[in-house]
Amino acid sequence: MSEQVAPPPSANPEQPHPAQQAQWAEQAPPPAGQVPPPAEPEAKKSGGKKALGIIGAIVVFVVIAGLKFGVATAIRNVFDKDATAEAKVGDCIAELPEVLGTEEEEVDDAKIVDCTSTEAAYNVVGRVDGQTEAQAQAGTACEPFFKEGQDGYLFYSIEPGEKGYLLCLTEKA
Repeated sequence: MSEQVAPPPSANPEQPHPAQQAQWAEQAPPPAGQVPPPAEPEAKKSGGKKALGIIGAIVVFVVIAGLKFGVATAIRNVFDKDATAEAKVGDCIAELPEVLGTEEEEVDDAKIVDCTSTEAAYNVVGRVDGQTEAQAQAGTACEPFFKEGQDGYLFYSIEPGEKGYLLCLTEKA
């Protein structure tokens, strides 16, 4: 049978036990004049951080390229919904630029408003869906909605080469 024997206590009471000396050596700073051991070098960037940096650079490049080449219009159309797309007979539309005869003017801020609002300028008296731009410009689709002698206005939202809707408007009385 084997036994472990502890080292004998130090003869000098001021001198600590060897086990205590080792513990203090780990905690205490090195004596003056000695250089501490060099610190461990920082760990290199992980592969995940490098990949994330590359993906971020690609996303920035795609966004800049998209803005430069017109993708911004498509993105804006997704977030900037046509405010009159849900207009129906009986709704009111806020003030629009006044045009005469066959003149046309592009409007970006047309919106449906409450008919009791002071912003209400036009009544929707008719709506025709599935119109091409040429059909909307002809204006004949709204003729059945206007009373004789009444001024009528057309408002349409149709992308070139597509079909859209035509609103038949009269001035709010």
